[in-house]
Amino acid sequence: MGLLLKWLIMAASIIIAAYFIPGVRVGSFFSALWVALFLGVVNVLVRPVLILITLPINILTLGLFTFVINAVLILLASSVIKGFEVAGFWWALLYSVVLSAVNYIINLIVQPREDR
Repeated sequence: MGLLLKWLIMAASIIIAAYFIPGVRVGSFFSALWVALFLGVVNVLVRPVLILITLPINILTLGLFTFVINAVLILLASSVIKGFEVAGFWWALLYSVVLSAVNYIINLIVQPREDR
């Protein structure tokens, strides 16, 4: 799958997930594209460092602290990107879970099936 297609799928996932969570508002598809780009860059550059720093607590919580890291990154995106608003930490936490699920489902639908 091309990078452009993944970016568009993530932007669509951002809008669809925001539709289900009342504490999250996406102003336009253009805003969703910026959020997708921002989250992609942050997930590549910052998230691995945060995971490494919080490794002990992540081990103690059996990986559940990763959801907290995702929520913080979503809150960071909402503070940087105009047109993307999150009401608070708990909405960001719920939104990160729903966004992951929606993105997974859309990728299953769009991804071509391989013959086994």
